[in-house]
Amino acid sequence: MAKKSIKIRAKEKGGVVTFKALMTHPMETGMRKNKKTGKMYPAHFIQEVTVTSAGKTVMTAYWGGSVSKNPYLSFKYAGKKGDAINLTWKDNTGASDSADSKVK
Repeated sequence: MAKKSIKIRAKEKGGVVTFKALMTHPMETGMRKNKKTGKMYPAHFIQEVTVTSAGKTVMTAYWGGSVSKNPYLSFKYAGKKGDAINLTWKDNTGASDSADSKVK
């Protein structure tokens, strides 16, 4: 079984959901050289992150190569316990991943 590349936590308190996610991704800018070969590592980074909750988009982010390896995302929004939550990302190579969870 493949290792999950997205970990999600969402916790509600007083009608406010605190969303936290950790994504495993190399986030290469395309500007770094391989010291042994002298060749540049190809650009490979997440371009779009979308979070939906209860069927509605609560956040969309457009990223570039300047975001660090294994990015962490955290924000708050109005929601309630038990809501289904989904994070989806797409990168510049056409790859994508998603993860689902529930607000606790």
